[in-house]
Amino acid sequence: MTHQFPALSTEQKKELATIAQRIVATGKGILAADESTGSMAKHFQKINVENTEENRRSFRDILFSVDNSVSEYIGGVILFHETLYQKSAQGVPFPKVIKDKGIVVGINVDKGTAGLGGTDGETTTQGLDGLSERCAQYKKDGCDFAKWRCVLKISDSCPSALAIAENANVLARYASICQQNGLVPIVEPDILLEGDHDLQRCQYATEKVLAAVYKALSDHHVYLEGTLLKPNMVTAGQSCTKKFTPQEVAMATVTAFRRTVPAAVPGICFLSGGQSEEEASLNLNAMNQLPLHRPWKLSFSYGRALQASALAAWKGQAANKKAAQDAFVTQYVFIMNNMMTKICFYYTSGVAPYSRSLDTMFLSLFSTAACKAVCPL
Repeated sequence: MTHQFPALSTEQKKELATIAQRIVATGKGILAADESTGSMAKHFQKINVENTEENRRSFRDILFSVDNSVSEYIGGVILFHETLYQKSAQGVPFPKVIKDKGIVVGINVDKGTAGLGGTDGETTTQGLDGLSERCAQYKKDGCDFAKWRCVLKISDSCPSALAIAENANVLARYASICQQNGLVPIVEPDILLEGDHDLQRCQYATEKVLAAVYKALSDHHVYLEGTLLKPNMVTAGQSCTKKFTPQEVAMATVTAFRRTVPAAVPGICFLSGGQSEEEASLNLNAMNQLPLHRPWKLSFSYGRALQASALAAWKGQAANKKAAQDAFVTQYVFIMNNMMTKICFYYTSGVAPYSRSLDTMFLSLFSTAACKAVCPL
């Protein structure tokens, strides 16, 4: 039975699906350059740079003005409201600088978190009021996708059923509003790294959260082919005493998504979630090596993991612009090369290449104990 009141026209669906596919084209990820003024203050404090609008503009200019080769690796850039209306040193608006490289421009549209009464410090995300008007304006100003972050945490009592349901519905309402205005919504349910929970606890929480999110998206008639998911990786909490390998993280993460994320979703762009550059890269690489079917593209939407090296090289000095850009390019090439690493074929003398059986390959990559721990038969 067809929907009595279709939310989107065929033309709208086609545009949204095309944008989403451009962002996660093979070998490409997302640069999350949407840190708020307060977040930039924390980053600048580490390098003893004053948090002024001009310094924020200068650092963004370093990232956006690298040579056009960046378009081979980055499909989209998420901007903060302030950044959308800033210009390069040559006076060119940042959205045009980015679009001229063939990269899609996005915008962060949420208004931060607010407490949920009756919970153990859990939150929902604000910003639905006036969102349709803002999305319409952002579309006119050059944006083709948007991002909205909801935050959840793991503890003895969290995430609660209330927090899961509330944040799922907020994400779904946001996604519907975006699509009505021609913006591809990036759905970001972020389960924080803080805590002493182990890998299995995070996997369980992630599955419950994602199941609720996609139920809500369905209830709100969101067109999944015109969306992207920006989730946390399934990792143990920062205070967990047991350490897990990238292969164990990969198995837990992909298993959770295979159980909850519909195949219609074009891509999953992982947030770095406070991981180091190296950790985020190794974990994503391990996921792309998993001998498991993955109907969606697995890519990244990194902020800190892509920018930290450039920020350290820049130090607020104009003379360091080239060094900062080189550090930025080196890091995103490193991440993409890791992401695109595939399981190799094995050769025998004088015969065509062949691949070891899936079972043999699976066991060689992942210990039996690790696999059973996160994906019991």
